[in-house]
Amino acid sequence: MSVDWIGVADVVAAICMLLGAFLAFAAGIGIVRFPDLLARMHAATKPQVLGLILMLVGVGLRVHVWSVVGMLVLVVVFQLLTAPVAAHMVGRAGFRTGKVVHEDLVVDDLTADQEAALAEEDAAEAAEEDEGREPSSGAPR
Repeated sequence: MSVDWIGVADVVAAICMLLGAFLAFAAGIGIVRFPDLLARMHAATKPQVLGLILMLVGVGLRVHVWSVVGMLVLVVVFQLLTAPVAAHMVGRAGFRTGKVVHEDLVVDDLTADQEAALAEEDAAEAAEEDEGREPSSGAPR
């Protein structure tokens, strides 16, 4: 009794592709249905990235060509490197522009850090004005 490994790989590939498609679909539904920025950002990154990885694993199992598998691995690595950074930047931008509802947050460490940074900037500008110099033009608030 021999096992047909190509048939097993095809079945596993089909399962991975179906699960990946479901997760990508769920991410799309979450982006449309969730009420606020942080929940939508979560839906855009977590299930979407896992769904893409499962789809690429399925494609890699189905294709059986090493050069294609190598390219798929690069796509997975770049997705894992860029999705968290993009989500972090969107979250910070949303926080700074007032799109985040602070009452919904369980822990809010960023507000205290922002207030401390603004206080330091104000103190530096006041010290420069006391010395008779023009305040330096920093980044916009």
